[in-house]
Amino acid sequence: MYDRDLFPFFGMPYGLGWIFMILFWVLVIAGVIALVRWLTAGPSRREQGISTPAHRTPTDILRERYARGEIDREEFLQRLEDLNGN
Repeated sequence: MYDRDLFPFFGMPYGLGWIFMILFWVLVIAGVIALVRWLTAGPSRREQGISTPAHRTPTDILRERYARGEIDREEFLQRLEDLNGN
């Protein structure tokens, strides 16, 4: 009835072809969804200038607290001196 060479399933029984067709369309739809999400996503953390260093030192944390205004200059200098062991 049909020439088996025309089907891309390389001699696979015809009953299993629908499984591969479903798998194909699931992958196509998942790819389209991933592409749309990637295109509509906001800028990444790196593009926003937000970085999360792997290891922050206590001095880095102290400087951040001072920059945010959580501690005043005297407290910053005292804690920096304590951290440096002076």
